[in-house]
Amino acid sequence: MLLGLKTELKINNQQRTALMKHCGVARHAWNWGLWLTLNILDHNQQNPQEKLKFPSAIDLHKLLVAMVKSENQWYYECSKSAPQFALMALREAWKRCFNKTSGVPKFKKKGKRDSFTLEGAVKILGNNKIQVPVIGVLKTYERLPQVKPKSATISRQASRWFISFRFDVAETTTANTSVVGVDLGIKHLAALSTGEVIEGAKSYRKFEKKLARLQFLNRHKVKGSKNWKKAQIKIALLHQKIANIRKDTLHKLTTLLAKNHGTVVIEDLNVSGMLANRKLAKSIQDMGFYEFRRQLTYKCKLYGSKLVVVDRWFPSSKTCSCCGVKKETLGLSERVFECSHCGFVIDRDLNAAINLSRVAS
Repeated sequence: MLLGLKTELKINNQQRTALMKHCGVARHAWNWGLWLTLNILDHNQQNPQEKLKFPSAIDLHKLLVAMVKSENQWYYECSKSAPQFALMALREAWKRCFNKTSGVPKFKKKGKRDSFTLEGAVKILGNNKIQVPVIGVLKTYERLPQVKPKSATISRQASRWFISFRFDVAETTTANTSVVGVDLGIKHLAALSTGEVIEGAKSYRKFEKKLARLQFLNRHKVKGSKNWKKAQIKIALLHQKIANIRKDTLHKLTTLLAKNHGTVVIEDLNVSGMLANRKLAKSIQDMGFYEFRRQLTYKCKLYGSKLVVVDRWFPSSKTCSCCGVKKETLGLSERVFECSHCGFVIDRDLNAAINLSRVAS
């Protein structure tokens, strides 16, 4: 299976300038391709009898070389892979839009989600060096696996630069036959059927006041000034710190589950529907339910364990784990489950986790 690795780069000012140029070329190619495809769709809508063919990624790149590169010589200062992959990403974005799985692609702005992809002469040299086309050799802060990546994506977050690539990893098998049910919650990140309770990072709650203070101090700064840019970097770095703490907690939990259990049972949560509750939306986002399932999916495949996703309508919280009788109603404020049939009393989340673990048995 393919496994991705993302690590921070240790760059100098010359390399930083080269990375910014590549980001600019990729952004320009995306915006040009989006402008062209929007005009084609508008023409086809107004002239249904004289429809133009919607261009593929190859067609867009040919038009880019013929129409744009000849007029903008700074394109040749960067690798040809940067605009090429940007147009491929644009075509995939339109494909998702046509399939109604996402909205219409938007134009990109400078300084927001800057990234580009390179392919070709991508080689790992030594323990902490990687060679990429045109830019040359880049250093990293941590050791790199001795693999052969076909392509690499370089992105910017605040004032820091990261590189990511994928490589093949052999899947392992596990002899562990234990089954664990996992019930995700807001008060605690997860309750396991083994009785263990995993506390959430709640990183946004911890740094919410500090973030509000930075944004408050930035309110009167002139947009585009040096002080405004410094404040924006501080805010972005704090956002990144909040996200990193959350991801670290989720990585530790998902690795623990996938490595130490043969079968992991979770619920198919309707996260978008849960976010409609404005009183709980902030706490739900702070836990990272979607990221938990994403990590657990590939880690179970990596370590040879099995992931079972139970239907979202399964009454895991309303069913008594002792006698199996289902309650008619159970409010969100009821944190302790009390069975009216057998008198069994148990924590609500633990009761749900035990019921989930019995689904796979």
